Amino acid sequence: MAGEPEGGLVARPERIEAAPGHATLRLHALTGLRWWAAFWVFCHHLLNYTSVPLVLLLPMRIGHLGVTFFFVLSGFVLTWSWASKVRISTFYTRRFARIYPSHFVALLIAIPVFYATNPNPAHSWVKPWDLGVVSLSVPLLQGWSRDPDVLFSGNPAAWTLSCEAFFYALHPLVMMALARMRARGALWLALGSLGMAVVYRWICLGSPDAWWAAGMPWPIARFPEFVVGMGLAWAMRHGWRPRIPHWLGWGVFGGALVLLSVASYRTYLAPAARFTNEIMLAACALIIAVVAAHAAAGKRSLLATRPLVALGNWSYAFYLVHSTVIYAVLNLVGPAAGRTHTIGGSAALLGASIGLAFVLHRWVEIPLERRIRAWKDARDRHYTSLR
Repeated sequence: MAGEPEGGLVARPERIEAAPGHATLRLHALTGLRWWAAFWVFCHHLLNYTSVPLVLLLPMRIGHLGVTFFFVLSGFVLTWSWASKVRISTFYTRRFARIYPSHFVALLIAIPVFYATNPNPAHSWVKPWDLGVVSLSVPLLQGWSRDPDVLFSGNPAAWTLSCEAFFYALHPLVMMALARMRARGALWLALGSLGMAVVYRWICLGSPDAWWAAGMPWPIARFPEFVVGMGLAWAMRHGWRPRIPHWLGWGVFGGALVLLSVASYRTYLAPAARFTNEIMLAACALIIAVVAAHAAAGKRSLLATRPLVALGNWSYAFYLVHSTVIYAVLNLVGPAAGRTHTIGGSAALLGASIGLAFVLHRWVEIPLERRIRAWKDARDRHYTSLR
């Protein structure tokens, strides 16, 4: 993001004021890592377009877990970049400037793809036009619904923004408590939040028919993922570093992905299948901490190469438009036709999604964010001059 590090799908870490006596660094490796998480989500949705061998199907089927990574990263980067001197109103304005302009434009692009006055029954993803339902997507309220037609209304990918908006609203409040903690307290907060996620899942498994236990994402239920990231970042700002080698961290993360990929296919791995998101939460917390520590130590990383950092900077826009691109093509060729063009068609979809993401990032995201931030900064200067 322009001017400061931002969270989640839109993280762009920069140098900021840290804990007393410390300074944080630009963690470009996290930006590059974010691209791979976005690409994983793309691969998950690509299964609606094409058939793939089992060895690719298994990890692609759980690609939706890339969103868990984004939520943890969101809490981490916003806390890594937190500066108490920034007014809360300025924080909220910057969050709005960062996510909303691109969201609104992506919503306008998505509506003709996912809605029609007389939908084709063969296109199950196209819904009848409903102004009331779609309108909930404008202020990012759709993610609070338990009805899938509402939850995934407008631009289906934007349900995560309902969660992010909720997280942003609570971040300054959590920071008020976190600011009183040192590294150990912050780590306990992260561990406790992970425990809360596990307990919530356990309760849901015991009450599968309860309305709050439906298998739908819910902002308040995903909040512990954000807080895990916050706790890790604050602990690292106070000097804590994970005591495992970089290569071992990647090994554990890779092992978790393999475990989750095959869990639903092996009965003896049923417990892991039931707690897929929570296992992923722990794995994401680990790899984010390991990559951040590696970057903060000034060590080189392939994740910090220019192409990956550029893709990481575009990844928020990429996330917003990739489903729209995939389903726009499906509207034209149909699911069966798409499955006959596995490699070439998939590559074309990826290229089109990246291209559209670049346009959205370059001509919507960056200029409008700068204008909104400049407007708020001017108001803050005026307010300060009157005091």
